[in-house]
Amino acid sequence: MAMTDDLGTKAPKYLQIAAELRRSIRDGQMKAGERLPAETALAERFRVSPITLRNAISVLRAEGLIESRHGVGTFVRESRRLQRRSRHRYGRARNDQKLLTAHLRHDIVFAGRAPVTGEIAAAMDVPAGTEVVVRRRHLYNRETGKPEEIGASYILIDIGGGTYLEDPAVVPKALFLCIEELSGKRYATARDHWFSRLPTAEEASALELPTGAPVMQVIHVARAEDGTVLEVSESVWPADRIVVIDEYPVEPEPTEPDTPSEI
Repeated sequence: MAMTDDLGTKAPKYLQIAAELRRSIRDGQMKAGERLPAETALAERFRVSPITLRNAISVLRAEGLIESRHGVGTFVRESRRLQRRSRHRYGRARNDQKLLTAHLRHDIVFAGRAPVTGEIAAAMDVPAGTEVVVRRRHLYNRETGKPEEIGASYILIDIGGGTYLEDPAVVPKALFLCIEELSGKRYATARDHWFSRLPTAEEASALELPTGAPVMQVIHVARAEDGTVLEVSESVWPADRIVVIDEYPVEPEPTEPDTPSEI
């Protein structure tokens, strides 16, 4: 079968095959839940070796377009992505607590004190090695039971030390509301730092990721009006299972007064 696509004929054969199959999936010719033909049949169809065909399949698997079921076959995955809205999420959480638990089950895998280093220490404005209250969580899809997110929240001991935040149980309300109550301060500003990278071995295991599958990570820094860091949190998702939506009003840029040009 001739393969024509945006990659051109100079691209490696396995990438051309991956592009052809990817287009078939996105165009709806191969639908969610549909089983792919056997590797031998696909290798014959594209006139390539089984190794080349497997390399193409590995590309689509890493992209999250297909999944292999042991002893059954390879299937087109249903395209369902969690939506994360960065802006206005605190306001929605204040108004509707059900939004926090509607689709995901929270498991607190650690709660207590631990030192922070690297990016987290820098985000908290503390020296590396400073001990803080840490709450680590794993989130699972309630319908499928599959892991969807791993993450942690970091709170200064001055705020969370000696409180229920050190207990390994889901808090009774949104964590930021608990922190506001304990600190006596209100969340005023927040900044998200996004990263796309390969997972650590621990992350790949916890999220049940295939080899080579990337993740998205966000480090979220929330401050009070006086600039105090109230919470730093980090979340890691399989890159193919999340879409980030940033919706905001568009305001005109302030105009500068006209000034005479120098001649």
